[in-house]
Amino acid sequence: MLKRMTLNRLFSNASLGFLRAACLALTLSQAGAHAALFDDDEARRAILDLRQKVDNIAAKQTAETQRVANVANAATEEQAQLRRSLFDLQSQIDALKQDVANLRGQNESLTQQIVSLQRNQKDLAQGVEKRLSVMEPVDVSLDGKTFKAEPAETKDYEAALSQFRQGNFDAASKQFVAFVTRYPYSGYGASALFWLGNAQYATRDYPAAIANFKAMIKADPLNPRAPEAALSIANCQTDTKDLKAAKKTLQDLVAAFPNSEAAVTAKERLSKLK
Repeated sequence: MLKRMTLNRLFSNASLGFLRAACLALTLSQAGAHAALFDDDEARRAILDLRQKVDNIAAKQTAETQRVANVANAATEEQAQLRRSLFDLQSQIDALKQDVANLRGQNESLTQQIVSLQRNQKDLAQGVEKRLSVMEPVDVSLDGKTFKAEPAETKDYEAALSQFRQGNFDAASKQFVAFVTRYPYSGYGASALFWLGNAQYATRDYPAAIANFKAMIKADPLNPRAPEAALSIANCQTDTKDLKAAKKTLQDLVAAFPNSEAAVTAKERLSKLK
């Protein structure tokens, strides 16, 4: 477009020069042809009129050339403005592309974090469920009775009983005392008192043994080990030479548990005490 405007400008200048030369030639020609017809004043006026016409035409041509130049300059400025606008638009597009890429990266990172959190939550839930299942009470059958007991409860009872069976009576006594204190309402309670009394009897702690055997019978008089506990009380009394108390205990045993094996043994001992 710039080349075209330059050519237009050159063409306009050339046209203006040519027009002026033509007018001048016409003036001279007309002046020579009619020299005899006009006087000097008329010739002067004619020349002035022609000059005025030429000047008017030249002014119009100059104005038109200026208008074209102004249009060309305006077009050039518009093109420059358009280029700047396109450059700004491209910069904005590039910035938006970068923002989109950043957001996509953040989205992928957040997705990975969510997946990781879900995995951790699942693992945590499974771990909690597993721990809860370990802690959940289970059915236990002991001495003809079925009851609920926590795994830790069963573990503590069996640990104390293991010490007794190994002959570690002092350790067994301490662990059974801790057990009945920690689990006062346990289904193992009567059995724990029975084995505690036996451990104390083995260490010759007769008063404590008698107290725990009596506590066992009171807590569970229908326990199949109750007759044996009563017989053990009589044994403690016999060992401490309290024969009167031993005799009374044996008589109560026979009356309370007449069909038990302990009652048979009690009758034999009563016959000897007479």
